[in-house]
Amino acid sequence: MKRQEVEEIITEYLKPIFGFALKRCKSIQDAEDLSQEIVLKAFRALLAKDDVADMGKFIWTVAHNTLSNYYRDSSKNTIGLSIDEMSDYISAFDLESDIEATRESVNRLQSEIAFLSKLQRRIIIAYYFENRKQSDIAKELDIPLGTVKWHLFEAKKELKRGMDTMRKTSELKFNPIKFEDYGISGSIGSRTLDSFFGTRLVQNICYCIKDTAKTVNEIAEDLGVSPVYIEELIEMLDEYSYLTKDKDKYIANFIIDEPTTELLTIQDKMYKEAANVFANDLFDELVGSGLLDDQRIICGQTDEPITLSEAKRANHNFLLWTLIPYIISPPNETERILVDANIKFEDVATLRPDGSYNIFYATVLSQPLSLPTDFVERKNLCGPAFQCNDFYNLWRLDTEWSEKRIKVNKADFDDAMRVLYLFAKEDEAELDKDEYTWLAERGFVKTNGDYDGYFKSSWQVVILTDTSICKELCDIGNKVKKKYAQKFEELKKPFAELFIASAPEHLRKIQEYQLQGLFYSDGWFLIHCIKALINNGKLKEPTENQKKCISTLIAPNK
Repeated sequence: MKRQEVEEIITEYLKPIFGFALKRCKSIQDAEDLSQEIVLKAFRALLAKDDVADMGKFIWTVAHNTLSNYYRDSSKNTIGLSIDEMSDYISAFDLESDIEATRESVNRLQSEIAFLSKLQRRIIIAYYFENRKQSDIAKELDIPLGTVKWHLFEAKKELKRGMDTMRKTSELKFNPIKFEDYGISGSIGSRTLDSFFGTRLVQNICYCIKDTAKTVNEIAEDLGVSPVYIEELIEMLDEYSYLTKDKDKYIANFIIDEPTTELLTIQDKMYKEAANVFANDLFDELVGSGLLDDQRIICGQTDEPITLSEAKRANHNFLLWTLIPYIISPPNETERILVDANIKFEDVATLRPDGSYNIFYATVLSQPLSLPTDFVERKNLCGPAFQCNDFYNLWRLDTEWSEKRIKVNKADFDDAMRVLYLFAKEDEAELDKDEYTWLAERGFVKTNGDYDGYFKSSWQVVILTDTSICKELCDIGNKVKKKYAQKFEELKKPFAELFIASAPEHLRKIQEYQLQGLFYSDGWFLIHCIKALINNGKLKEPTENQKKCISTLIAPNK
């Protein structure tokens, strides 16, 4: 046969031959020696032949004969047979079943190769599967030849250990978790959260190391996948500090909340008690202050079409839907009541390569929950979200009573900045048709629909015209917060202990930071306050037309 034809045949059989040898030898080194001998004999024999009717039968006959000689020459008669008996035993093998066994060994070996380190994997594949010289491998990888030899030696030991090991079974292999929710506290960057956590694979990588640091191989075993498929994902998560690495082990660097019936029940009871007294007092103080009719608060929200002759003003109910949550959690730190903030945002937030600066969190429902029938759900909650330029703040809150308007991504941030830009621009000149249309589509303004060089328009969101009204509103909130500060601390104690203990040790500082804002700036409290006021009839649910612009406010930036 021609040399090129023989080379193609031998290349096809390289892996099965190695698997055949690996099954019958005590070590990988012996299997390599035997494989090389089989390949060499088959190669020479085929060069001298032109009439091989059954190539598979021919190759495996050479393999069996070479194995007999191998046992004889190395005195490895380990199964209690004489040399002649061994020869007879081998030649009597059923070739088809033997080939199947060889395939199984090769598949197992290939699986174990995946559990090697990236560098060792590259070296093994180049040397054994691509038949490249060690010196060429060293040159390509820019490492010393001795390092290549050392990795080959270590990789062989790892492969042997893996072939002899029964790998463990983890529930995540057949019952993967799913993030029910994830988000941030802080600023977004150029990449969306979905680009990191939009797949179940990434979510389960993080979940299996939420409490315990593990190597890439250990994570792969937990998930029942090859390490090859998760290596780059883990490196990416590490680069963006969603994981942290200690030597060769990784652990999640963010809170993965697994709520329990006990914790949620205590939390719900705590918020209900706090909201029932606080929200009612805040409502009464705000309504009694007369500020709802103050001309420094502007909002032309109306369910009716606007007219050229009449400037509408939003009713008190609509204003309260925005002002109450704004007063509880205003965008400027100076407007918030002073709390015992021993831990600063900078102490627990992470600056990531895409420019984001935030605390990331996720929630997993890993067990059935039996909650009270009146449990307050956190439906469609996002925010409060603050964006600002040099002149104005845009404050927004999404709840189950609004449309889902806020997206935690760069596009939403850009949209918010454009709103502020157009709001400032309108002070100087009329906006054009496209600009008004863009604002109207997002619920910020309403126009009369007639465009003749300009629109008759009305802003549908609440606008605070100067810093004095911002301060007066927040002073009302701070007065009520101070009144109930001691009660808040007492209510918080049973919950705080469980809340901190629910996080791994290295993330408990984040939990402590979040507890500082309890009853002052957390979304759960805002929802409970709104719910309490709806239940006692002080707040009426917004109309369908109001849902696009409810709980949105523009104020001067201090």
